[in-house]
Amino acid sequence: MKVIVAGMPKTGTKSMFAALTLLGYEVYDWMENFYYLGDDWLTINEKGGNISDFRRMYENVDAVTDSPPCMYWEELAEAFPEAKIILTIRDETKWYNSMVGQMESLSNDYLLKCMLAFTYTGWKCVQYRKFALGLLGIRNVWPWTRLTLFNEEAMRRMFRKHNDDVLKRAPKDRLLVYRVNEGWEPLCKFLDVEIPKNIPFPHKNKGASLVKELLKEDDIMIYMERQLYVFFAIVFFVLAVVCVKYFF
Repeated sequence: MKVIVAGMPKTGTKSMFAALTLLGYEVYDWMENFYYLGDDWLTINEKGGNISDFRRMYENVDAVTDSPPCMYWEELAEAFPEAKIILTIRDETKWYNSMVGQMESLSNDYLLKCMLAFTYTGWKCVQYRKFALGLLGIRNVWPWTRLTLFNEEAMRRMFRKHNDDVLKRAPKDRLLVYRVNEGWEPLCKFLDVEIPKNIPFPHKNKGASLVKELLKEDDIMIYMERQLYVFFAIVFFVLAVVCVKYFF
């Protein structure tokens, strides 16, 4: 592990995932964490974990973003003492409004609901969400219900407390406080890597466009979509056989 992005979701974590990937890092974001390590995280939630667990889970991963690793940044920093820590920050009100917008977007995406309800990968994701979304103050994780946040005051307090904890507890020589609109220069300087030439800094999930972007770019989401189409094909075939048998 080389980089721990400790910023909460909706502080530019999807942009950080894309930026770190462009810099050559093997990055685990939300999708990778649930797909490859979901069972480990559920065990940590139920029974707890130790430093050796985190070392095993991320021994071949260069960087992590999003939940739940951002909520366990301190344990990860202890497990990987050479890793650098990046706290992505954002205006509190803009962050909260963006969280609300993201929940509305996900709640209204019926393709996503079908993928979560009718595919094996989707079911794995639902089980993981019960844990990971709970860390963020998000309730109602069943695919057909609307995602809702805890009350605004509690969410704002959680946001401030998380950022304050990172600022107070992270070693200063390992920490970068960063806004994604600052672009490549401060990030690359902190990581001691060259700035990509002729490549603009990525800005992802603008306007809560997460699902559309993932369906174009993320292998796990694309695989989940294919599983859904296979499910529908099987259902259609079975219904056709039944109709032929009983009505013709």
